Amino acid sequence: MSWLTVSWFGAIRTATGGLLRHTMQAVVIGMVLLVSTASATLGFALLAASNTPFTHAFGAQRGADVTVTVNAARASSAELAATRSLGGVTAAAGPFDEATVQVQAGGQPFGQLVLAGRASPGGAVDDVVLNAGHWPDGPGQVVLDASPGPGQDGGPGQDGGPGQGGGTQLGSTLSVTGVPGAPDLIVVGFANSITNTADGWVTPGEVARLRAPGTPASTQMLYRFAQAGSYAQVRADVAEVTTALPPGAVADAGSWLAAQDAETGNGAIMEPFVVAFALIGLVMAVLIVGNVVSGAVVAGYHRIGVLKSIGLTPAQVVVAYLSRVGGPALAGCVAGVVAGNLLAVSVLSQSAAAYRVGSQQAPWWGSVAALAGMLALTALAALGPALRAGRLSAAEAIAAGRAPRAGRGYAAHRLATRLRLPRPIGLGLAAPFARPARTLVSLAAIAFGATAVIFAFGLHSSLSRAAASQTLSAMVPVQLQPFGPGAGPQQFPDAAQDAAVTAALRAQPGTRYDVAVYEDEVKLPGIAQGVNAQAFGGDASWIGYGIIAGHWYDAPGEVDVNTAFLTQSGLAVGDTATVMIGAHPVTVRIAGEVFHPSHQPTLLGSVQTLPGLATTANLQEYYVGLRPGTGAAAYIQAVNARLGSRGPWQATGPDGGQFYQIASALIGLLALMVAVAAGLGVLNTVLMTTRDRVHDLGIFKALGMRPGQMLTMVVCWIAGPAVIAAVIAAPAAVALNTATLRAMASTAHTGIPASFTEVFPPSRLALLSLAALAIAAAGALLPAGWAARARPATALRAE
Repeated sequence: MSWLTVSWFGAIRTATGGLLRHTMQAVVIGMVLLVSTASATLGFALLAASNTPFTHAFGAQRGADVTVTVNAARASSAELAATRSLGGVTAAAGPFDEATVQVQAGGQPFGQLVLAGRASPGGAVDDVVLNAGHWPDGPGQVVLDASPGPGQDGGPGQDGGPGQGGGTQLGSTLSVTGVPGAPDLIVVGFANSITNTADGWVTPGEVARLRAPGTPASTQMLYRFAQAGSYAQVRADVAEVTTALPPGAVADAGSWLAAQDAETGNGAIMEPFVVAFALIGLVMAVLIVGNVVSGAVVAGYHRIGVLKSIGLTPAQVVVAYLSRVGGPALAGCVAGVVAGNLLAVSVLSQSAAAYRVGSQQAPWWGSVAALAGMLALTALAALGPALRAGRLSAAEAIAAGRAPRAGRGYAAHRLATRLRLPRPIGLGLAAPFARPARTLVSLAAIAFGATAVIFAFGLHSSLSRAAASQTLSAMVPVQLQPFGPGAGPQQFPDAAQDAAVTAALRAQPGTRYDVAVYEDEVKLPGIAQGVNAQAFGGDASWIGYGIIAGHWYDAPGEVDVNTAFLTQSGLAVGDTATVMIGAHPVTVRIAGEVFHPSHQPTLLGSVQTLPGLATTANLQEYYVGLRPGTGAAAYIQAVNARLGSRGPWQATGPDGGQFYQIASALIGLLALMVAVAAGLGVLNTVLMTTRDRVHDLGIFKALGMRPGQMLTMVVCWIAGPAVIAAVIAAPAAVALNTATLRAMASTAHTGIPASFTEVFPPSRLALLSLAALAIAAAGALLPAGWAARARPATALRAE
């Protein structure tokens, strides 16, 4: 065996021996990279999931470009089958019999559902994704187009109304009203149709039994066309099918573009905060790994000198120390990819429910990029200290040992003495000045971790305010909507039934506010698409819309609008506009801009300002505010009992804002991962400092320092950097929260009220800043406990 081979073998043995002697440093490297790689893997998965989720799911699930509802009495099965051969049709599915039913759950109104009879979820068009349970295989079974309720596989339940699950669970019973025998349907599954072709599915033979007497039979056909990329092309496609069928056969047609518009409002809203956490995690990983390797080099100065004395070349020393990091780094990165993918399964299930796209999977390239990227960053972080070790001469390394440079930290020790601080505290506070570079890295790690924690609390509060404003849940705990048994398809409650609602609300002692909401589409010169107009039949200043600019309307002729209205019209708060309500022009003044995320322009005003909207056909719902101490559930039950189970109006709770719930949970998870990484960085720093000063610790013990004093001194090593980190982290988190909110709002086509960012009052910010001290203390306690328990002889012998 040649001398060169022996030398390289010695270098490898050196690396292995160093790793075995410093197991804790290897564990820290592995754990930091595990957390960072898992965070990066999850981040890549979320970025991929939020990148046009509807488009990806539409292609994967072969979504229907057009859903056509056909009057079965006017078109035969043969005539429907012939439409498959039309020139523009590339694929078709159906006919599927359908029925529109009114449903109750647990004696309470559940809503109106469109149920289709399908033998299986798959097909050439509209490949329905089954998220939980099984497909109906017998009478009395239904699969809902929704997410499972709480506690069921497939993610958290939604709190919406029909077609959103309504908080139902597998095994729930839905009662169909208005049908002889009031048949029950057992919920046996939850599924998703990317283009919402139905609210639920039953077996084909079940549909006829669920139709109300006198209701005409209807069926649906699903089509994919060669050209369906615009509303004009879709209209041409529908016209082609309509022409091919007998007159009056096509009763309705739904476009995939409408489904896309409805589902992509939050398409990229998670990207900003995912990117923010990912960057924090990556920077921390580089800092901490570099610090670990640098500490390993410093701790091994004497050994480096010995190795050079016996003939190891600089290149072999570099290889030895890179190898010392490579093993734990590789193990940590591989484990991080596995952990990240496991986390992504649950998170992407929730993300798919929020986007309503059936299912989402972590991309393979995300795992590869996270693994390769973190290993590359680790190699770069380790290369500098390893090269430094290789350049040291044998004499310099042996002379330096573990000691810091002469003079470092003496001034701090003298200052602590003059301030008459207790000796353990003074020694602890002065220690970081002996290793300023290491201290700065630790300070940065704590600052990043504390920033992530404060940022997470702030963003959670901001999103909670956004959710309360968008869903109106804070001020409108009860809504009445006309989806009861008395409101069939294309039927509207009459004036007497509307008056009964007002009487029922006024009769309840818990009613504080109530207002009718009318909605219709109006026109505005300069905006090509229709403007969604909502007119309130009374005082609506209490309902809780967030004000971005201006104020809520308070005089005749004033309206409020959303950001999309201002963007598309080119108008500003304070300007006047002419709105066409039917054929009648109405001049209005824009009093304020409200938080109403949507791509569609929206205008809000009173029925006096928007005459003509307050008709029976336009009455959409009632908003109800409750007196303090009134429970929403009991109030809803009392109102529904007064209105009767056969009435068209039924009371429900507001939409729960599931997307905000998922985003808030994800923020907490990412913040926890970053905080854990920061704590590991502190653990590494205190561990290295403890080993550097193990001789001093032995002397202090021999001179009578008690375990409690030793523990105090070691914890104080990191207390000073933690305080500075807290001072840095607080304003950084505030700025990051504001920037992230604005980026998220931009993706949702809206501005944000100032109140959404003003979530850090001084008292709360000061309390949250203690996160830096908590992270530092958590990381320091383990080595501090070892130092406190060590016997003087053990410490001196370890040196």
